[in-house]
Amino acid sequence: MTPSHARTTSPRRPRLLAGVALAALALAACGGGDDDAAPTTTAAPAPATTEAVTTTEVTVPETTEAESPETTEADEVEAGPVMPLTGLPVDDEIAAARPAMVVKIDNHPQARPQFGLNGADIVFEENVENLTRFAAVFQTNAPAKIGPIRSGRTQDVDLLGSYTQPLFVWSGGNPNVTRAINGSDLVSLSPTTTRNTGFFRDRRGNEDSEHTLYGDAGQFYEAFTPIFNPPPAQQFTYREPDEAFNGETSSGVELEMDGVDVVWTWDTETATYLREQDGKPHETDFGQVNAVNVVVLEVDYRPSPADSRSPEAQTIGSGTAYVLTGGVLITGTWTRDDRTATFTLADENGSVIALTPGRTWVELPRVGNTVPIS
Repeated sequence: MTPSHARTTSPRRPRLLAGVALAALALAACGGGDDDAAPTTTAAPAPATTEAVTTTEVTVPETTEAESPETTEADEVEAGPVMPLTGLPVDDEIAAARPAMVVKIDNHPQARPQFGLNGADIVFEENVENLTRFAAVFQTNAPAKIGPIRSGRTQDVDLLGSYTQPLFVWSGGNPNVTRAINGSDLVSLSPTTTRNTGFFRDRRGNEDSEHTLYGDAGQFYEAFTPIFNPPPAQQFTYREPDEAFNGETSSGVELEMDGVDVVWTWDTETATYLREQDGKPHETDFGQVNAVNVVVLEVDYRPSPADSRSPEAQTIGSGTAYVLTGGVLITGTWTRDDRTATFTLADENGSVIALTPGRTWVELPRVGNTVPIS
């Protein structure tokens, strides 16, 4: 694998609403490493907004009867616009017009069960310090409770660049991480930058404040959507409904992440992959974690420039890819030229790997830590 050693310069993100941009400069340093800043638990006044939620209509290509006199209703749906994060037909134009929202979700044992994971369009699992953390990407859905929310990492800047100014929901970070996030085009939404808009605490018998911060995606969208745009392109290639799966039958995959053992198993009854971690079903607020596609991208990790104790996934370059979809496994490669590009997935013959339309989990294990299950 030959990942790029050069980091592209990220364009500085546009400012949020006036109150949010000023507050972003006031992020406090945390106690060490890449750990969270300590957001206040007292609800401060929400930033004033005078604009309603953007409801820009998605332009639907016009078709004429002369062009397709025998087109069925089903064909029209398949030929119409699709959601950029799932490949599914657009059935909610308001959702299709809003930006991607990335929420950093805790995977510490005290943070389980998490809320909102099964409502995300795409979820990345990345190694942090002897544990993993999720970057859950939303657009189709806006759950009222997502979390627990934790800090970001420098690896998020490269990883999320293809979403084009996504709303980045996190709990804050140490000064070095904060500078990296603020210097990128990720739109920082933390308790400090939003003056607690959309954030709330739920201890659920857990007195550790690091695992009790949650967010309301609907409130985030209502307050901060008007000046940002939806993702410009699909993140993956999706197969047509009648397109055959080009792979070997496989029941799933085992992964050794840092501090977490992960198993994904194909479930024929639901036509989804079910997730286990550390030998138990991974439960969330809406049942066991599941996905239509599981994409495993083996990557190198290097010490983060913000803190040498924090691993940083190298997601620009190329490496081995394992794609599970529809009960089959396709082995190939991933490539990505720069942080604004999407991941290109190709099989061993060089053909693009197409996913099944629907929700996708992307795993980022270290090289050599993937074991397909026949």
